Amino acid sequence: MTIVRWNPWKEFDILNHQLSRLFDDALTTGNWQDFSQMTTVPAAELLETDEAIYLKLELPGIDADALDIQATEKSIAIRGERQSETKSEADGVTRSEFRYGKFQRVVPLPDRIRNTEVTADYKDGILHLTLPKAVVEQSKVVKVRLGSEAA
Repeated sequence: MTIVRWNPWKEFDILNHQLSRLFDDALTTGNWQDFSQMTTVPAAELLETDEAIYLKLELPGIDADALDIQATEKSIAIRGERQSETKSEADGVTRSEFRYGKFQRVVPLPDRIRNTEVTADYKDGILHLTLPKAVVEQSKVVKVRLGSEAA
């Protein structure tokens, strides 16, 4: 019987090699057409103050008319579509890493807002939303009358 020395790190090396091959195969230029079907969600930044929540989304290359923004008391939904503008000449090949197509992002909010008073500004591919917070009613103390006191 032959004794074989066991190396526990060899299995990690094999896994690392297999993952590297997987990513290399997926990211080679021959497979670029597969990325055209991928959708992305815009990057978001959220700032909360005592009075409002400020939401900023990165939407470069999208017309304001192509955006659909819907606000509920607890979330904001943004939908849109980036139209493809690639032009290919007869003798050349166009390769693009830009992503085109429809996207959707729903951002849950940390606090309730007054969704009828949301304002939006869209400039230079950045969407700024101002979301005023809902007024929270403070607990009121109400005297409850008993049935015998009402008569």
